[in-house]
Amino acid sequence: MPKQILPNQPVRGSNSGIPIMATFDLLGQKWNMRILWQLSKNPMSFRQLQQACGQVAPSMLNTRIKQLKEAQLVLTTDAGYELTQIAQELVKALDPLRDWSQQWAELLQIEPAKGTD
Repeated sequence: MPKQILPNQPVRGSNSGIPIMATFDLLGQKWNMRILWQLSKNPMSFRQLQQACGQVAPSMLNTRIKQLKEAQLVLTTDAGYELTQIAQELVKALDPLRDWSQQWAELLQIEPAKGTD
């Protein structure tokens, strides 16, 4: 299992683990952003989440869910997995970045990707 990533502890790229660096490290782990993005739409079972994430192996998905649960971004409910309140705030905080990326794509005249991501 990967090392737990929490603020104020050393992480990749930061010995101090200042909160923003811990956030970048956690979100930069393969599949973590995709899991959070999919769960931002609605709670999902393991199987639904695996299907929504496409090519993720079950063992990797399980590892990443555990990591996100340790970071208190994902929790298990009767409906399956869902975002915690702080994770919902994180997704909202990413809205300006999504808007910027859309402007960037338009500047580069790149057609929107097809899909549900």
